[in-house]
Amino acid sequence: MTTEPDTTVAVKDVFGIDSHLTVPAFSEPTEHVPEVDTAYRFQPDVTLALLAGFARGRRVLVQGLHGTGKSTHVEQVAARLNWPCVRVNLDGHLSRLDLIGKDAVVLRDGQQVTEFQEGVLPWALQRPVALILDEYDAGRPDVMFVLQRMLERDGRLTLMDQNRVLRPHPAFRLFATANTVGLGNLNGLYHGAQRLNHAQMDRWNIVASLDYLPAREEAAIVRSRVPSFEDERGRATVDAMVAVAELTRQGFRAGDLSTLMSPRTVITWAENTEIFGDPAPAFRLSFLNKCDEAERPLVAEYFQRCFGRELAESYASAAA
Repeated sequence: MTTEPDTTVAVKDVFGIDSHLTVPAFSEPTEHVPEVDTAYRFQPDVTLALLAGFARGRRVLVQGLHGTGKSTHVEQVAARLNWPCVRVNLDGHLSRLDLIGKDAVVLRDGQQVTEFQEGVLPWALQRPVALILDEYDAGRPDVMFVLQRMLERDGRLTLMDQNRVLRPHPAFRLFATANTVGLGNLNGLYHGAQRLNHAQMDRWNIVASLDYLPAREEAAIVRSRVPSFEDERGRATVDAMVAVAELTRQGFRAGDLSTLMSPRTVITWAENTEIFGDPAPAFRLSFLNKCDEAERPLVAEYFQRCFGRELAESYASAAA
């Protein structure tokens, strides 16, 4: 295994972005390199921010609404650089010991002995690995303060139980994804999101904001995931689905809805339409039933506007 990047790639050739930049990369993939998704669409600004992280060791935090593909974006950049990549979800059950490591009883030569088992942080820090901290704004306070030390300029990690100080590998890279920017669950959409220490947020070198793709590109992704919609009728159906999704996002921004359709939901809707043969029941099962009961008439109206068909929930709106 090559321990440091041994080649370079041109950003223009690999990512299709009008840039003269070249980025270090590995010539051969390993087991930790994500698979390349040929259908993935890169957003140029965010991609350049991530490439700065890989090329210059900048710590990059990617913020955006759910379903925008934050973690996937980092993974797909890593995949094209053959850079090993590991994701850690900072859910409420992840403890400091899970990250750092703990003493464990193991069997050696028929004898039970106690030895220190490294957690994911020491393991990744000492290797050419891009570590992605998913749901960064949902981490527990004790976990977040462990990470804060790694966000210093030198990025060293002290293992108190071992009396060791670990220096990061030259090809170690650190990324994080979050639904909020450390301000907590302001709109009620992301329960469990915490307000983050401002001193910690200040340690991230680059904060990139990832939004949903333009409708045309989103529709192309949906069709690539569900190829049966590649004919003329299918394209029109997918365009209408994406239009409904965009209306839900506008309604969410305006405060009319408490939830919205992500691209992931649109793909699920298309897959369910394949199963049920009709976008109307598939829409109800994929998204409408997830909405607040009082908001369903408005969501049904969005469907009616884009598909020219009524849902039963539309009549509830008219009766009201």
